[in-house]
Amino acid sequence: MKLIKICRPLNYKCMTTLARRLSHSTEKQWESVVGLEVHAQLNTKSKLFSGAQNTFGGLVNNCVALFDAAIPGTLPVLNRKCVELGIMTALALSCKINEVSSFDRKHYFYADLPAGYQITQQRAPLATDGILSFQVYTPGIHKAPYRKSSKIKQIQLEQDSGKSLHDAELRRSLIDLNRAGAPLMELVFEPDLEDGEEAAALVKELVLIVQRLGSCTGRMEEGALRVDANVSLREPGAPLSTRTEIKNIGSVRGVAGAIRHEIERQRAILNDGGEIINETRAWDATSRVTIPMRDKEVVQDYRYMPEPNLPPLRVNLTSKEDHNDVLSVPLIKEKIPELPEESRRKLIENFNLRPETAIQLVNEPILLNYFHDLMSNKRRNPAKVANFLINDLLTVLNRKKLDTVNSPITIKQLQELTDLLLNRDINLEISRTVLEELIVLADMSLSPLQVIEEKGWKLTSNEEEVTNVCMAVIAENPKMVQQYKNGKTKVFKALLGKLYKESNNKIDMSIASKIMEGLLKK
Repeated sequence: MKLIKICRPLNYKCMTTLARRLSHSTEKQWESVVGLEVHAQLNTKSKLFSGAQNTFGGLVNNCVALFDAAIPGTLPVLNRKCVELGIMTALALSCKINEVSSFDRKHYFYADLPAGYQITQQRAPLATDGILSFQVYTPGIHKAPYRKSSKIKQIQLEQDSGKSLHDAELRRSLIDLNRAGAPLMELVFEPDLEDGEEAAALVKELVLIVQRLGSCTGRMEEGALRVDANVSLREPGAPLSTRTEIKNIGSVRGVAGAIRHEIERQRAILNDGGEIINETRAWDATSRVTIPMRDKEVVQDYRYMPEPNLPPLRVNLTSKEDHNDVLSVPLIKEKIPELPEESRRKLIENFNLRPETAIQLVNEPILLNYFHDLMSNKRRNPAKVANFLINDLLTVLNRKKLDTVNSPITIKQLQELTDLLLNRDINLEISRTVLEELIVLADMSLSPLQVIEEKGWKLTSNEEEVTNVCMAVIAENPKMVQQYKNGKTKVFKALLGKLYKESNNKIDMSIASKIMEGLLKK
């Protein structure tokens, strides 16, 4: 037993310290377990079982077919493109494609589900037994990236429900059926993650994959990809315990925040001797807390039954012959493009980039395109180009509250600005200032060199001019110069700082440093 040293006399401070230590010594160690269910809306022109337009942001109830509204006598017709995209995604995730899959009716009664049931795949899904490998790396949290994998239990096709709109002023709820019948691909992962950062990294990787495949836009802000997280705590080595489900998390960082909060909430309850109840919770992104929605003490009876109006879905697993009624899986496999993991590997091998840099580039597809465009000129330094894009371009865009998609800066402007920086005609600070100027002016024909010359921002690399500035700084700071000559070399950085200020950031500091050092040694 660990002995605790007790202060004497036993004052209030000592008692508080003792209580805290005793509390920590009796706290149990808990292991968090996280499993995800992801609903990805398939990127097709029409819905899963009807010809209605599958789009985001249309007029309310403007993209609704008779079948979507559950008008009697209407029948479902399976969208071939949905099946193709589902199979391609499953293949990219190393899943086993089932030669025969089938559809079921899942019954529940919500106002935004006109038929009273959802058509899904329960007994025989499209694919099973996959795996998603990804890199976990969050700057400021992880010192270095590490590899993680999560097993996929199954991938199934299903239709989405409509959307309830709650009007507080009218004190009524309205229904928009534009989303009703939209094609969904549900990916059910095994509970093999440990925390929110791993879950967020998985979702980010999945978004990159479905975007590469074209199977989903991945725009979480539009609801194209929604995440449900199952979270539980257990003693190390113990069986899985009671879990809570966090529904419809709408952003990558929201996934990390919601799971992190839920783990801490459950840990606090268990440490106080309480019990976790099986419930569904929602993520409040504003308050950054999970809030209760409904409990699951009574198991919902969905009364699954085979969908009578859809025959079994059959695919060809071996032949490359594609027919109107049977899809060829080998032909679909040939269409799979380069995936994010392969892109990272090539960046590291071909350009000798650090793994952290490769991860950050691949995580921003437009940034990755910029990098490859810039590296078409092999004289450019890959590491410096990547650092400029990640540390400078992204910093300026974030400061202006823009993302890479909405950036007004062209690749031609970036090429010119990068060369000016690598040739030391400007420094990093000036390059950021030029980027801000280009964003403000939003003129795609404007040359960065033109901005630099008009503003007088070009660096002076003329050795005679730099020497004159160095001599002026030396003359103005005799005390610091004497300290340097007496062996206090740390003041050298202070002198360079004064030199930087004296020149208004318009001299090449690499040249100035050498000249300053030479003058001080005379």
